[in-house]
Amino acid sequence: MFKQQLAEYARLIEAALDKFLPDSSMPQKRVVDAARYSLLGGGKRLRPALLLEFYQLCGGRADEALPFACALEMIHTYSLIHDDLPCMDDDDLRRGRATCHKAFDEWTAVLAGDALLNRAYEVMADAAIDFPRPQDAVRAMNHIAHCAGLYGMVGGQTMDLQMEAGRLGADNLEQMVSLKTGALLSAACVGGCLLAGASQEQCQAAEQYARSFGLAFQIRDDVLDAEGSEQELGKTIGSDEKDGKTTYLTVCGPEECRRRIDALTQEALQAVQSFPDSAFLCELAWWLADRTS
Repeated sequence: MFKQQLAEYARLIEAALDKFLPDSSMPQKRVVDAARYSLLGGGKRLRPALLLEFYQLCGGRADEALPFACALEMIHTYSLIHDDLPCMDDDDLRRGRATCHKAFDEWTAVLAGDALLNRAYEVMADAAIDFPRPQDAVRAMNHIAHCAGLYGMVGGQTMDLQMEAGRLGADNLEQMVSLKTGALLSAACVGGCLLAGASQEQCQAAEQYARSFGLAFQIRDDVLDAEGSEQELGKTIGSDEKDGKTTYLTVCGPEECRRRIDALTQEALQAVQSFPDSAFLCELAWWLADRTS
């Protein structure tokens, strides 16, 4: 049942994403093609699905929140394009295909990421104008912007690169992950609640779910980078070790990583027990804790 719901969310999101990006019959065709290549190149659509789920749990209809869910996926995709660049992680493979700068070139990839980030806010602003509760739309936009920027994902990526360069120690690992990975999950979960005009208690529960879920997700990602299959993951494995990165696997070892994933997943489940129907969120958390891709 949970996988059917996730697939339905993905179907809605894919169709809407295609409409929110212009076609390539314009002078900026190359950058548009690169943006579409990365945005429509597959993926779990996890973050937009979470936004839609929390919005529905708080009384809304999924179609009302689609522009905000798609905007969040644009922000996530821009971050992946930039994360793969030679000046950052220098990866050649993403979602089973060549990364954007490999399929096109570096300047095109930079501009494609920039275009997706700006288009995301344009899509949300357009939707907010006609949204049934404009103030709730603005609150959600503000939270998404906060989570994507200096105090969220961008800040976490900065810390990650500083750790790789030896300028920050392992004691900063949890803070870095809570920003780099957890912040956009908070944008999804809390953003969906804010958009629906949810209570402070519901927003706090969503924030705790996102934090615990995000840490578990990243620890599993660290393990998969060392032990996973490149074919299943759709990206290069072993890159963390090659780059000398500090990860949960290097700090804790595989057994402690497994214990932490289980404990954090239980925390995530507990956080959403107050919602009327948390089955989807609970099954999603367990599924991702044991994922192989």
